[in-house]
Amino acid sequence: MELYTEALQYLTSHGLPAPEDEEEELAVDSDLLQDVFNDETEWVPNSTEVPGLPDTPIYKSPEDMLEKRLLVLREILASEETYLSELETLLTPMKALRASASTSQPVLSVEQVQTVFYQLPELRDLHREFHSSLKAILQSVDMEQGLPLQLQLSVGDLFLKFSTQSMQGRNVTVSVVDTQVSQLGLYRGFIDNYENAVQIVRKSTQSNTRFRILAESMMSTKGPDSLRTKYTFEALLYKPLDRVTKTTLVLHDLLKHTPGDHQDSALLQEALRVSSSFLSGVNEGAHCKTAVTLSRGERRQLVRDGFVVDVCEGGRSVRHLFLYTDLLLCVKLKGGNMGRQLHYRFCWYMPLAGLKMHWAQEQDPPPDLQLKISNMRAKMFHCRRTLQDLMRESKGSVSRAVDRCRRKLEACELWLLTHKPSFILELHSTNSKSHIIHLPSLYELDEWREALNKLKRDDLETVLPDLLSLANSCVKLRMTQQPPLCCLRPDGAKSMCGSLCVVVHSACGLQQPASVYVCVEVDGFEIFDRRAQTCLSSFSLTPQWDQELVLQVDGAQHLRLLCLSQSQEDIMGRATVQLDPVDMLKKWKKMTVTLGSIDVIISIKYTPHPLEPPSFTPLQQKPVFSVLIGDVARQEGVLVPHIVRSCVEEIERRGLEEEGIYRISGASTEIQALKQAFDTNYWDAMSKVRSVDVNAVSGTLKLYLRELPEPLIPTDHFQSLSKALDLTDPYLRAEIMLSELQAFPDVNRNTLLFLLHHLKRVAKKEEQNKMSLSNLATVFGPSLLRPPVASLNHRGPTVDISQEVEVQVHVIYLYLQNQHLPEALTTKQLDTEEEP
Repeated sequence: MELYTEALQYLTSHGLPAPEDEEEELAVDSDLLQDVFNDETEWVPNSTEVPGLPDTPIYKSPEDMLEKRLLVLREILASEETYLSELETLLTPMKALRASASTSQPVLSVEQVQTVFYQLPELRDLHREFHSSLKAILQSVDMEQGLPLQLQLSVGDLFLKFSTQSMQGRNVTVSVVDTQVSQLGLYRGFIDNYENAVQIVRKSTQSNTRFRILAESMMSTKGPDSLRTKYTFEALLYKPLDRVTKTTLVLHDLLKHTPGDHQDSALLQEALRVSSSFLSGVNEGAHCKTAVTLSRGERRQLVRDGFVVDVCEGGRSVRHLFLYTDLLLCVKLKGGNMGRQLHYRFCWYMPLAGLKMHWAQEQDPPPDLQLKISNMRAKMFHCRRTLQDLMRESKGSVSRAVDRCRRKLEACELWLLTHKPSFILELHSTNSKSHIIHLPSLYELDEWREALNKLKRDDLETVLPDLLSLANSCVKLRMTQQPPLCCLRPDGAKSMCGSLCVVVHSACGLQQPASVYVCVEVDGFEIFDRRAQTCLSSFSLTPQWDQELVLQVDGAQHLRLLCLSQSQEDIMGRATVQLDPVDMLKKWKKMTVTLGSIDVIISIKYTPHPLEPPSFTPLQQKPVFSVLIGDVARQEGVLVPHIVRSCVEEIERRGLEEEGIYRISGASTEIQALKQAFDTNYWDAMSKVRSVDVNAVSGTLKLYLRELPEPLIPTDHFQSLSKALDLTDPYLRAEIMLSELQAFPDVNRNTLLFLLHHLKRVAKKEEQNKMSLSNLATVFGPSLLRPPVASLNHRGPTVDISQEVEVQVHVIYLYLQNQHLPEALTTKQLDTEEEP
């Protein structure tokens, strides 16, 4: 029930009313939804509601809340130490600059020094007193541990003193929080003067060498290890502005962990109201609030943002990733419903300087998770159908049932986003910190990689950010408002539902010969697999595939293409194609798509039809050995099976001059390993083909042809071809044999032609490989042509073994000698319509 409540809070955050009946269950198993709607992965859409008071967390006991409150106060103290160190660093050159102002060669004038350091000594003194007093109070708590002391923990006297110092004439009793708010009187003056101070710093940095050296190398000591951190002058000058925002966040957090009957509770609420009011009155459009100047004069700007799945402590959570010009920031979005303030919470950040990346495709999940994924896809399929039926019944209006069903669909999509196999991007920084994020598509991963590669460099300077302020600013800076869930798209957009067929023909534009493949991705609901890829091409400048890929789609609007090299680390180009359900309806649309420097020719056809529920059985590669060649070609969407093309292309790459090719057999262990790989893992097979002895490749091809259940030349053509051999007229004999060839099934005919043309090219190198047309016919004849097996239904004449071998060899030899063999087609001819 707790899970259901959390799910309702998440769905309500999307602006949808919660069901009145709290006992109503989501159509998703609770064990499948575990960790999807927890506190760590909550996300909400954009909200413009007035900030409200924080919700008080549920604690097991009052002691737990007070312990947390004490921890918050300790964090405030640590933050004050860091801030004081930064203020001290900023004020360090003030005396020297004042002294210089009265000399003949001043760095800054007296007026400029006063403007640059306006209100900074006062702020430093105020925070110094606050820090020392708060530190003393917390040390007294450490010395006398116990709940009663924590209950009475108050710093009212301390803040009363600060209040009278910062707001003269105010003779009231205040607490710790009132004093922090009263500091805003000093901050108002600093903020009003900030633009003038920054302008002086920038101009002096550009025009005065002495000031530039000072401004670009200011060192501050911070943290428990007293680490020395390098800042720019302007970055330090921005710290008090960050502090204004941080004050509001600290009050918010402190109030959340303060019991309602605590003596500070009412004061905290009033302080939060005053602080929020002050913050809203600050000019949020000022340049100083959206960027920080680095030492090279560059500004910290937001380049890209988006939702990813972050891996932390063994779990996966949806996070919002922000890429700035000098760092990568990961945050989680909180609030936005029930009057709560919309804000981000910091998770982690990584400087771009020295950043290293590695990507990979996630391995197949274990069987239990795969079963859960299949179950969730089936639930999403039925929920999607139900939603469509409800929408038709309500004629487009939003009813309570539609609302509820849409939330169930969101739940399914979000679960699949965090649990299904995806693409992994590993990030490693120079300080040995690493983070792993998962992205739903290879296309999106490459977008992030490209954006990061454009920005990162070893000499890139990173100004240490104020993480709370940077995270808080993300609400207004973000460009991506919601996770990539299909159900959140506006209704009425054109999309596809049915079968999308994509034939990848060929490519050109490679800078050097390579073995490449094309990956095809579609958007839409994750009910069916949304990704497919071609086989690896041969090493070529103009790779050829002619391979048909079929995807079941629901809600697809875009087709994304990527071209990758065999190493799978090199993504050579990508592009997006807008899918038009009308233009591509039941007819092939041929087009050339530019992927960077590479042009890929494809044909697309869309066939709408009702979709069947997804299969619960994970798709596994079907075997190719001892399977009818027509079935193999049909499941691969080609006319010449990949195993034949792959072996032939590899032999032509490095075996045409190998003496005894096809006559000398390769190692039996290597041949069996290749057979196993082609039957179970095509990518593993292609890796082995490139590395094993070329005679093992030729032996694998011969084994495949020999183990076909029916020979490549159909047995019912054996007698006709045998009779053609008896003809004395060579022209008539050749004509009859070509006529028989045209009568073969499409796959058999084109595979045989593909093989015959290959064997002719082998024979052209006879001087080096010692393989003539006659030798090749002798090797392949018994595998390609076999007589009918004697049976009760067989009425033809029987053939003795000597005649059988003679016919097999002679038929193949005559085909090899024929100078008018048609070219093989590797894929079906499409009735395409060329793109204008």
